[in-house]
Amino acid sequence: MSFSNTLRRISCQGATSITTFADFLCSKIDPGLRLAIYDKTALVIAERMRSEIRDFNGSRANLEVCILKYLAQGENFEKFKLYIRSPADFLESYIQTHVKTYCLDENSRLVMFLNETLTQYYEKIQKAVFTSTTVVKDRRVSNKIISLWLDEFCRELGGVLRLPRSDLVGIEHLEITDIEFLNNAMTEALSPLRDRLKEEFARADLSSFEKQPHTILLEQFPGCKAQCPFCWAVCTNTVPNHDGDHQLVFHRPQFLGGYKWVYTDNLVIDICSSLVASDCYFIHPGYPRTLCKKYRDAGHPFSTWNILPDTSMQKYWKWFVCHFRAQLEEFYNGKFDGRGEIPASWHKITKQEALDELR
Repeated sequence: MSFSNTLRRISCQGATSITTFADFLCSKIDPGLRLAIYDKTALVIAERMRSEIRDFNGSRANLEVCILKYLAQGENFEKFKLYIRSPADFLESYIQTHVKTYCLDENSRLVMFLNETLTQYYEKIQKAVFTSTTVVKDRRVSNKIISLWLDEFCRELGGVLRLPRSDLVGIEHLEITDIEFLNNAMTEALSPLRDRLKEEFARADLSSFEKQPHTILLEQFPGCKAQCPFCWAVCTNTVPNHDGDHQLVFHRPQFLGGYKWVYTDNLVIDICSSLVASDCYFIHPGYPRTLCKKYRDAGHPFSTWNILPDTSMQKYWKWFVCHFRAQLEEFYNGKFDGRGEIPASWHKITKQEALDELR
């Protein structure tokens, strides 16, 4: 074999080793890159919605007001029922619906966000390739140069995506000496990977995410989930598992918790905070007959609530009672009669007045 043919064979072997190295490394980058892009995009969606959508750019109390307005404007009794009975489930559903609308509209925001994140990660990987090449290209220990290159590459990507160095031991002993050629080969191998991901993202939907964007957004509105044992309103403390008593700014009519006046089918339209200032008694299944003002004596969960005397009721719930009277009587199997008769003044409250008071 001539000297020139020998050089050609060695050169081909070197090129094959580099191609093998680049293809194998990209196959290991692929799953971590895909996961990192979806995880990062989920965070981006939550951040954008927090800043761009009024419902989510304030406090949990502000979100609660937005939900009440949404319910009143829709006038859908089934949604009201879910909100009253399962407020945590309703909140999650409310956020999830908004995320779908925001991401899957005619502007295809989801595809745009995924591609933007892909570009950012692609540039970081290219930078890691260049940096690793720069660091090791002048090293004299040629038999360890690929191992050193991989050490540096994984170090550069350590905070970017998951790429365990232990997964790459199979290629660290390849005979590669042309580091500049390796740099170019990696750039060429990364391009098809990027193209495949772009094709995938063009068809992506929210089910593609391991951690859903709406779950991340929901976590940004933490709070206690305890419901008043009388009216079922949710404690307004923003700290889950907080110390001290549960409390509310505004209580609601007690029939929402299933209460009727004893020995009648009259629904209780009085609010908890007005009844604790009265001489009325309440009876709850499994609990003793107790004065409302001494509700704590009934034991848990009543003893965990601080209900301050207050006779004022929001116009919102007065409008709600009047507007959905028939549905409420059927659902709660009672009547707004007798001690539960609706005051004439409540019928004069318009939906707009109820909404205006929420601001």
